[in-house]
Amino acid sequence: MDYHKLLEEAYKKIKPIEATKRFEIPKIEAHVEGNKTILTNLNQIASYIRRDINHLLKFLVKELATSGKIEGNRVILQRKINLSKINEKIQSYVKEFVLCRECGLPDTELIKQDRFMFVHCLACGAKHSVRAKI
Repeated sequence: MDYHKLLEEAYKKIKPIEATKRFEIPKIEAHVEGNKTILTNLNQIASYIRRDINHLLKFLVKELATSGKIEGNRVILQRKINLSKINEKIQSYVKEFVLCRECGLPDTELIKQDRFMFVHCLACGAKHSVRAKI
């Protein structure tokens, strides 16, 4: 047998690998107590995306038009909020403050220079500005 026939046979025997996303944000875990929403895994999400939980919470509070505070391992928001809405806001936070606009990778860091905040990509070296005031 020649090389090409052997190669074709080998490819037929190999299972195709299903491509998976490298970066999937965990879904928020929360429950409602009275008229408050208690988020139980925001710490894990913040550490997964490598951002300060206070920055993430400040963004969520502003976007969801409510007040909130950190108590131990949980975050308390002062009104009832749908979980899909919270997950949507976390996705928009990641899009603006975590993912690189050039290569799309999450390997970034937030840098503050003077009054401006930038996302610096550690993978491709790109740097782009984001809104400093949340």
